[in-house]
Amino acid sequence: MKTINELMNALNTSGENKVSAKSSKLFILGIMAGMYIAFGAIFFTTVTAFGGHGGAVRLLGGVTFSLGIILVVLAGAELFTGNNLMIVSLLNKKIKFQELLKNWGIVYLGNFFGALLMVGLMILTKQYLQDDGAIGQRVLNIANIKVNLEFSTAFSRAILCNILVCLAIWVSMIAKSIPGKILGIVFPISGFVAIGYEHCVANMYFVPMGVAVKKWASPSFWNLTGLNPLEYSNLEFCNFLTQNLIPVTLGNLFGGVFFVGFLYWFIHKDEA
Repeated sequence: MKTINELMNALNTSGENKVSAKSSKLFILGIMAGMYIAFGAIFFTTVTAFGGHGGAVRLLGGVTFSLGIILVVLAGAELFTGNNLMIVSLLNKKIKFQELLKNWGIVYLGNFFGALLMVGLMILTKQYLQDDGAIGQRVLNIANIKVNLEFSTAFSRAILCNILVCLAIWVSMIAKSIPGKILGIVFPISGFVAIGYEHCVANMYFVPMGVAVKKWASPSFWNLTGLNPLEYSNLEFCNFLTQNLIPVTLGNLFGGVFFVGFLYWFIHKDEA
């Protein structure tokens, strides 16, 4: 286990490495992170499409979603919400504010592109038709709930979400062994998913996937599931951007930057 001094030095070094990386490299690593989070979301959707919405199902869904963050940390990728911890490097004057904003912008766009790439691939797999359309129904319901959240609700859930995500990254950096890193990730991530918080990169997959199913599903899908497309009238890409992605991104940013990065820096700044 790293000491606080070692952790602060690791965060400083990480921030310096991230801002010195080529834009093309950051963008590709951002795409990979978007795809990895989408894999977690797909795993979550598949597992929770059956068995109701009880506590055990929520817990299992949270554990399966953890796949995405585990891949980001262990395989190596750039995730916008995790990169909110770069605020520590900024406060320690190791990087410049404009460098921080550039990294966040490139990585955010890469995450979005990677998530949308996975949406396109998943539509081609037609997984949403499996099990008499149960998976497709789950996809639609997840997306519909998210796009109909009030701004304040989405924002507050996103704050709490990225507190847990950044704590997962924080704990994984403290741990030195791979099992320790995985264990440090699983509990915070499964917690935020089981509770129902909002993560902007996950939503870059969840909601567009629901929009895609609504748009491209054949009449046989609607007949098979007994669903009415009119029930999803608000499930549109433009509504996703304004009613979900914007408040969730802002909430994630505030939760990660202030409640984890800034507060831990303030507590330990004299120890680094």
